[in-house]
Amino acid sequence: MDLNNIADKPGATHTTKRVGRGIGSGKGKTGGRGVKGQKSRSGVSINGFEGGQMPIYRRLPKRGFSNAMFGKDYNEVSIARLEKAVEAKKLDAKKSVTAEALVEAGVIRRVRDGVRVLGGSEAKSKFMLEVAGASKGAIAAIERAGGSVKVLAAKEEAADD
Repeated sequence: MDLNNIADKPGATHTTKRVGRGIGSGKGKTGGRGVKGQKSRSGVSINGFEGGQMPIYRRLPKRGFSNAMFGKDYNEVSIARLEKAVEAKKLDAKKSVTAEALVEAGVIRRVRDGVRVLGGSEAKSKFMLEVAGASKGAIAAIERAGGSVKVLAAKEEAADD
């Protein structure tokens, strides 16, 4: 093995096209951009422009709803994540598990509008959870393991008019 014999594998590198370097190269003069017009110049920004016709993003109606003002921002924690914290001895399953306890254990970074527990796996530990919400699957899994879930913030029911 000599240093002068070292080379990349065939096809590992591509030679760059030298654009605008003479008419004989085939990419000279206009550099593959065509002739004149906005797209032949630098700084083109015409995405969504349809030649003066009303663009499709303005023709179609707005859809959906954003509840940014009153929407809640919950920390979502899975049962598997809680189990991992118990196994690492960061969380004590015998004590009641609150949002503050989860912050101390490093499971969540900060208490926002509360914690919502999600299922997806079986609970091994007997958790006594005091959280803002929990999915039906999470409640069922925790109760099967002998634990309990206390939902602090009850959902507001829509009033029948």
